[in-house]
Amino acid sequence: MTAQGKSQAAIDVSGFDDSSHHWYDINDEEKTITPRADQKKYNKKQIAKIADNILLYQKTNGGWPKNYDMLAILTEDQRAAILAAKSETNTTFDNGATHRQVEYLAKAYHATNDQRYKDGSVRGIDFILSAQYANGGWPQFYPDTSGYRKYITFNDGAMGGVMSVLLQVEQNKSWFSFLDAERRAKVHAAFEKGLDCILRCQIRVGGKPTVWCQQHDNIDLRPQHARTFELASFCSMESAEIVTLLMRIDTPSADIVRAVDAAVQWFTENQIRGIKVVTVDAPPATFRFHSTKIDRVVKQDPNAPPTWTRFYELGAGRPLFCNRDGKPVYTLAEVERERRTGYAWYTDAPADVLKKYPAWQKRIALLNK
Repeated sequence: MTAQGKSQAAIDVSGFDDSSHHWYDINDEEKTITPRADQKKYNKKQIAKIADNILLYQKTNGGWPKNYDMLAILTEDQRAAILAAKSETNTTFDNGATHRQVEYLAKAYHATNDQRYKDGSVRGIDFILSAQYANGGWPQFYPDTSGYRKYITFNDGAMGGVMSVLLQVEQNKSWFSFLDAERRAKVHAAFEKGLDCILRCQIRVGGKPTVWCQQHDNIDLRPQHARTFELASFCSMESAEIVTLLMRIDTPSADIVRAVDAAVQWFTENQIRGIKVVTVDAPPATFRFHSTKIDRVVKQDPNAPPTWTRFYELGAGRPLFCNRDGKPVYTLAEVERERRTGYAWYTDAPADVLKKYPAWQKRIALLNK
């Protein structure tokens, strides 16, 4: 047992980076609290302090809101505001919310033996289980499933993050050893349903599986639009995360193997060579959600590693971009500067999948001997 406050091996906090970035760098009128100019942070080795923060942010229903820094040293006024908002239901799986906290609390309990962290993690797992659709998918938000929040969401690691936590339970990771047999059975059932949903969401062209969209309909599983600049499309970044998850499964079914093989083929066929995205200095500009002093441009570079656009047009398969007006465009230069600097339009995430794929193939071949 380690006493609270003493230095100890750190727990990885990188899963909170996306939410933290949104808190500090993006203007969001829905924030319960806003960061101070001099907001200090806990050291990542201060496990108990961080875990206490996580419990503070946990809502009455067991889930968490998004876009706060779990490492921030909060003022008394900030703490009071968070406590006063406990009953709000703006709980979500977006930007790492809920699943990252569940995992951290489990590891914090494993490190400190503080019962509060175990209880918080269990409540989070129960929230995750309650939010799953009968078809196996998870919405972006729960219980508020208004608008596009109801769609099965692979964007920003939502469903993939939930499935990753459940996979850790399935693989008997030591930090989840506290889970009782009844919950383990529920997690197993939820994970299997989630896998089935992922396989059924994989977009097929002429009967051939390809990759996934950011969001899929919660009823018929078809690709769906989300925000106005996020059109239904083949999505390389989110699909790379899905494939990485599928490749982590110890004994994948033949259907999972086919899904991975098909996605890898799609990544290979749709890589773009000879260009790179360059960040350049630009006159300062302030938009509704962020301020910037840079811009992004695409330049020719025969030595650049392969890249992928985040979106590819359904049907034609060509690289796709979009402005906030919902109108598709086909080059980054046609995207307004607000979206060029406020969104990731290119990604190298599939490159990591392609790098891991040969070793994964060998492992599968050994399993099938």
